[in-house]
Amino acid sequence: MTAAERLERAYREDAARILGAVARTTGDLLLAEDAVQEAFARALVEAARGREPANPAAWITTVARRVAIDVQRRERTSSRVAPMLAAQLAIAERSAVDGDVEGGTSVFTGDERLELILLVAHPDLAQEARVALALRHVCGVPTARIAEAFLVSEPTMAARLTRAKKRIHDSGIRFSLDDPAMVSARMPDALTTVYLLYSAGHAAADDRLRGDAIALARDAHRLTGEPESAGLLALLLLTEARQATRLTSDDEFATLREADRSRWDVTLLAEGERLATEALTGVGAEGDGRYALQAGIAGLHAIAPSWDATDWPLIVRLYDGLVRVWPSAAARLGRLVAVGHSPDAGPEVALAGLDADPVLFEGPLAPRAHAARAELLRLAGATAAAAVELRRAIAASGDDRTRRSLQRLLDAGAV
Repeated sequence: MTAAERLERAYREDAARILGAVARTTGDLLLAEDAVQEAFARALVEAARGREPANPAAWITTVARRVAIDVQRRERTSSRVAPMLAAQLAIAERSAVDGDVEGGTSVFTGDERLELILLVAHPDLAQEARVALALRHVCGVPTARIAEAFLVSEPTMAARLTRAKKRIHDSGIRFSLDDPAMVSARMPDALTTVYLLYSAGHAAADDRLRGDAIALARDAHRLTGEPESAGLLALLLLTEARQATRLTSDDEFATLREADRSRWDVTLLAEGERLATEALTGVGAEGDGRYALQAGIAGLHAIAPSWDATDWPLIVRLYDGLVRVWPSAAARLGRLVAVGHSPDAGPEVALAGLDADPVLFEGPLAPRAHAARAELLRLAGATAAAAVELRRAIAASGDDRTRRSLQRLLDAGAV
């Protein structure tokens, strides 16, 4: 591997952390991104001259901080900004030059990526823009993949990202974790972003995305210690504990009913259950904690010795609270599945509720809705109708693994 290839690999693997470290110094995402690109270009020049940095990520981070500080110093001089900003820049400069550029290893702190998510959770931006910025600059997701997620072209998404960064830059608001009021105001959006990141990793069976999301959830809980941050972390840990049984030996999605629960990670389960209890105690089972309630549902699945022994009536109660505070299509669908398995109601009641909510069969949730209807029809004894519904689920899905998984259920005569 050449020096240039090693630099490119280091930049690719650590780009989000480097950007977070520089953005923490500058409070300006647009400036930080420009500075990181400039530092990387300088690193390539140094490598071509035979002076490859011993620690590329540390080198790029330190040089990018210096580049950004130089820009801010020039802006400060030309615009005569307030003395407080000058003092902040002086502190940032001392931080940037601390340590050996060539060999320093303490480049990143645990909160930097979280701080970057909070930075882009700007109140002037639409939620789509905030999430897109976080996906691109915190998780390093390519613009093309983000564009696919939002059903727009890559040039359109690239333009939106550029406009969003410029809007944050032009706002003049500089974010810092030292501002408790701003952290509190932006944390709900940050938690939503982390939740979406984990969901993307879970759907794609992407270990890296899931690991990043869990690390960010831990940072958020350390920072706030609030019930909802505990609930989010609990939800992710309880879901992650089941990953060993997420896929079959044929690389297809397995249902929770099929899972070999003896293979679940007991350490993650124990931590997740403790945090879920903490979260629900903080908000109350009928409170307004979206993540606490979801964690409670995941916890009940985790402690059940089998699918049939699951406490479905209590899960329905938790879903009732969840739908009240977060009436999303996914929450409504999950509740109806639980209703169908609950001895207090049954599949006929759930089918009536499902048929009364046609929105569930539209958009990206359609394959799951058809699969859920197939499951409820099977429970009701209508096996032929269940097979028809499974075929509809297969036709509605655009994901190959999902289609193969549904086809396996159809071939086996199960849902």
